[in-house]
Amino acid sequence: MAASLNDQIALVTGAASGLGLAIARRLAAEGAWVALLDLFGRPGQLEEMQKEFAGSGEAYALDITEEEEVRGVVERVGRERGRIDILVNSAGITGETNLRSHETRTDNLRSVFEVNFMGSYFASKYVLPVMVGQGYGRILHIASIAGKEGNAGMLAYSASKAAVIGMAKVQGKEYAGTGITINALAPAVIRTPLVDAMPEEQVKYMTDKIPMKRCGTLEEAAGLAAYIVSRENSYTTAFTFDLSGGRATY
Repeated sequence: MAASLNDQIALVTGAASGLGLAIARRLAAEGAWVALLDLFGRPGQLEEMQKEFAGSGEAYALDITEEEEVRGVVERVGRERGRIDILVNSAGITGETNLRSHETRTDNLRSVFEVNFMGSYFASKYVLPVMVGQGYGRILHIASIAGKEGNAGMLAYSASKAAVIGMAKVQGKEYAGTGITINALAPAVIRTPLVDAMPEEQVKYMTDKIPMKRCGTLEEAAGLAAYIVSRENSYTTAFTFDLSGGRATY
């Protein structure tokens, strides 16, 4: 694999598992130094990440919904590493699913928005001044096909990912002349622990809409993400890349 991200400093949220971890591994394999941001709730998980990324990154435990914690970690990484070139916002939760809108709980909807939208907002809010100051940066918000089309039974998740797509469009336009690109990635169903925790009927509902009739892989998603945050992706911003097995055709 070509080391196309040599000397790049990357932050990845939701890096303890699933898509976030796959992206972090891909960026490190391509030469980036990666700050892995997550709650690291499982005993020993943070230490495992520190060991795996020794020499190519560092793990930072934080709650992505707490603005001051996010600000503190971003400032620390910027101060210690001298720059921040890449931000991938991958932290996300589905919340309660397989429910019609009138059956949802308000507190659950709010918690999904706090992680999926506000967490991405906080991270980009504090990374952007660093990128503006250095005249270069790549931000990728992980969204979802659900944010473009809406998945029945997933009001909180679909609406929060739609908000993430809207943020990428706004930010991409705002910083288009600064050397920074800001895009979103909208996967269909990627087989991750987050998907595995969903009711099987909800997963079947989503997979049945995919012409390829299969889930995407973590490797496929990480490969596209690595391109989006690379120097080669210099003319596309405020855009949502689809990874949908043919589900999205526009």
